[in-house]
Amino acid sequence: QVELVESGGGSVQAGGSLRLSCAASRDGIAEYCLGWFRQAPGKEREKVATIDISVYLRPTYAGSVKGRFTMSRDNAKNTVYLQMNDLRPEDSGMYYCAADTKLKCPAVEGGTATYWGRGTQVAVSS
Repeated sequence: QVELVESGGGSVQAGGSLRLSCAASRDGIAEYCLGWFRQAPGKEREKVATIDISVYLRPTYAGSVKGRFTMSRDNAKNTVYLQMNDLRPEDSGMYYCAADTKLKCPAVEGGTATYWGRGTQVAVSS
């Protein structure tokens, strides 16, 4: 069982930056596939960035955030981050952290991971 707690959301103007954090309740997140997802009101949840350790150790990003967002992990702190720069109003929404074991990495990629945080709200004004 892994509990995930997101933090760092807030309200910013377009062009601003935020850094989201996702703290895991247990050690060993180096052995987990991780992802950031977001959901805007009235829209489906979408993948923002994921790290699939079964295939490739570097994050992959949705096209809409590539070049602006950076996902990273600090295994010693059992924490994963999402640095968001040049924010746009369309980046607004609830941001969720997701995780699953190495055997279930495709579930993270597909948005059906076993473990999810409760989310942190991001609001970007124009």
